[in-house]
Amino acid sequence: MNTFVRSMLPFLRWFPLRADTLRADFIAGLTVALVLVPQSMAYAQLAGLPAYYGLYAAFLPVMVAALWGSSNQLGTGPVAVVSLLTASSLAPFAEIGSEQFVALAIMLALLVGMVQLTLGVFKLGVVVNFLSHPVIVGFTNAAAMIIGLSQVNKLIGVPMGRSEHFIQDIWGVAQQIGETHLPTLAMGITGIAIIWGIRRFAPKLPGVLIAVTFTTTVSWAIGFVTELGGQVVGQVPEGLPSFSLPSINIELIGTLLTSAIVISLVGFMEAISIAKAIAAKTKEKVDPNQELIGQGLSNIIGSFTHAFPVSGSFSRSAVNINAGAKTGMSSVFTGIFVLLTLLLLTPLLYHLPQAVLAAVIIMAVIGLINFKAVAHAWHANRHDGIASVVTFIATLAAAPHLDKGIMVGAILAIVLYLYRTMTPRVAILGRFHDGTLRDAKVHSLPASDVVTAVRFDGRLYFANVSYFEDAILEAVASNPEAPYLLVVGDAINEVDASGEEVIHHLVERLNSIGVVMLFSGLKKQVLDVMHATGLHSIIGERRFFPTAELALTMIHDRAENRDDDDALKPLAD
Repeated sequence: MNTFVRSMLPFLRWFPLRADTLRADFIAGLTVALVLVPQSMAYAQLAGLPAYYGLYAAFLPVMVAALWGSSNQLGTGPVAVVSLLTASSLAPFAEIGSEQFVALAIMLALLVGMVQLTLGVFKLGVVVNFLSHPVIVGFTNAAAMIIGLSQVNKLIGVPMGRSEHFIQDIWGVAQQIGETHLPTLAMGITGIAIIWGIRRFAPKLPGVLIAVTFTTTVSWAIGFVTELGGQVVGQVPEGLPSFSLPSINIELIGTLLTSAIVISLVGFMEAISIAKAIAAKTKEKVDPNQELIGQGLSNIIGSFTHAFPVSGSFSRSAVNINAGAKTGMSSVFTGIFVLLTLLLLTPLLYHLPQAVLAAVIIMAVIGLINFKAVAHAWHANRHDGIASVVTFIATLAAAPHLDKGIMVGAILAIVLYLYRTMTPRVAILGRFHDGTLRDAKVHSLPASDVVTAVRFDGRLYFANVSYFEDAILEAVASNPEAPYLLVVGDAINEVDASGEEVIHHLVERLNSIGVVMLFSGLKKQVLDVMHATGLHSIIGERRFFPTAELALTMIHDRAENRDDDDALKPLAD
């Protein structure tokens, strides 16, 4: 019962809380809140919502994710990539910032939460592996560039159109450079300069909060909105958001479900990557399925309090752990501070310049641009590099429909993986000067007139059985004098029914032309398949060897001690 209760209420692991732990979590929670409040408002605008909706998304979701997640320091809330995906997913169905758009964003949060919760409850966290790291790298680089460019119009104070082609919209902004509103540009540059300067020279200070506080004060003092015609956040509703069931648009559920799945996977990939990085530092265990449950519940409950989709934040998680957070109670304190902001401080946000929120977003996403990671993927594996580059290009080309870009990358990565498994490496082996078996082609080793040794590096399954068969027959044809063919199977991890059938066929075919087919180093799971189908008995016990060395010793002994006709006979009785 105790185990069951702890699985249902994972936050019980925090207790009992010592005074020093509670103090550390309190300080960390306050520190994160100082970053989260202005960031959340900026990301709400990036998601196409009024800025104050960011505060709603930074309230209950932050606490719920910590209470039901598995990481003690993961900071959840509005994040740049998920916010942009939210805007791009909903833009075709409603005008940005409209009541319908807001309602759809809240419904999308509910769908995202339900997808994540379902995956977590049924322990299907492994599905996130379909989004490979190179694909995420390519997508993140493109998304960061799109996010940054999408804020340029707010930085210079000109409008930006919303069309089916993001590049066209950016070109429209570029054509308005001459109409730049200089006071707005000054505010934006001031915000960027403050954030950059504090990040560079005093990284422990809350640069975003200082930039927001300073520019809001200046905006109020100089009449930025009334005298200079600048754009500010404006009236922020006081008090807590109402708790109500999200408005469900039945007609769009099917259409938005695809977007919800993409956001769920991308958001969870970001969250679990951060959680694992933290766990490596703190030596704590992270359960991906429990984290999915935590993220799912945070989005579901958030949708009941007017929140848009949220996820784990790398920057705020780093702030959290660096501020000394010990348990998820730090995120609970963060949520409480956001609550106090909603109750007491919203009038102070009226004069916050929109350009400064754009500056906050731009400075946040600069760190996401990492072309070295794309180059690293290219050097590690050419196919991974191709998937990363194609994802990057497809995401830019498909913008504002970012889900199409990442889907292209994910499908391409899977196709390239299947292509690799369909044509695995096959090496004809020869005896190297140190006595080991090496690739004869690579090391220019002579062929043996007694045995042809072939190593197959991969699973033997329906998609590559023809390739395996052709490789074996080609190896035999290239060395017709050798009466034995040895399959070195150390790298064969799996054999399915098609693989078993082609082995059976090859044994019979080679026997008919006087070539004995032998096997070495086959793994237990492969031998189990052969035993289960009776193939092991058909081939004969004496044709299987634990190592290639034992097989070669036996082959050469038989070749030396028997006449040619005898050497061609099967080893089986």
